[in-house]
Amino acid sequence: MVTSTSVVLGSASPARLRVLRGAGLDPRVIVSDVDEDAILAGLGSAPPAEVVVRLAEAKAEAVVAAVLDGDDPADGTSSRDLVVLTCDSMLLFDGTLTGKPHTPDVAREQWRRMRGRSAELLTGHAVSHIVDGHVSRRATAAASTTIRFADVSDAAIDAYVATREPLSVAGAFTLDGLGGWFVEGIDGDPSSVLGIGLPTVRRLLGDVGVDVTTLWT
Repeated sequence: MVTSTSVVLGSASPARLRVLRGAGLDPRVIVSDVDEDAILAGLGSAPPAEVVVRLAEAKAEAVVAAVLDGDDPADGTSSRDLVVLTCDSMLLFDGTLTGKPHTPDVAREQWRRMRGRSAELLTGHAVSHIVDGHVSRRATAAASTTIRFADVSDAAIDAYVATREPLSVAGAFTLDGLGGWFVEGIDGDPSSVLGIGLPTVRRLLGDVGVDVTTLWT
């Protein structure tokens, strides 16, 4: 199947790339260099869904600018007909948004608070449709999925943190990795827990005038 619309994923997340490839897309990856901490600081007490959407929008702006600045059909970044997908995920727990813990101590403490309880994984999505070197349409949305965590022991938490897997993922857990052992269940879209919600992206693509089936490879 041949598509005339190219796809760019504005994310370094291997999980997001796997989700899209498993769903029939073969995007080129362009990683944004936005300062997420600065954006978060500027958002203040904005509603959680707005926060993750704004982060996704900021990534979209950076990736779109990179594409338009380096437009070259030879390397697959032609902006004649291109869709840019960007996302950002954070965990809403006890009324507070958390991102990547980065350090073992933060990850360990977070797990000790989360175990046996539930939290919401929020993922902001931004879709930009570029046609003939200009952004023709944009669409954004947030997806929310409830995660029910197992009541795991301190020893299990220590073992998980020691793998370093939770240090670089939103909410200090994965569903498709070692962290999946400690998730009792979810309520909502599984793909959004992996960082990019397919139903949400399908709807946003429709909003910008793109039928997802035309992107399948």
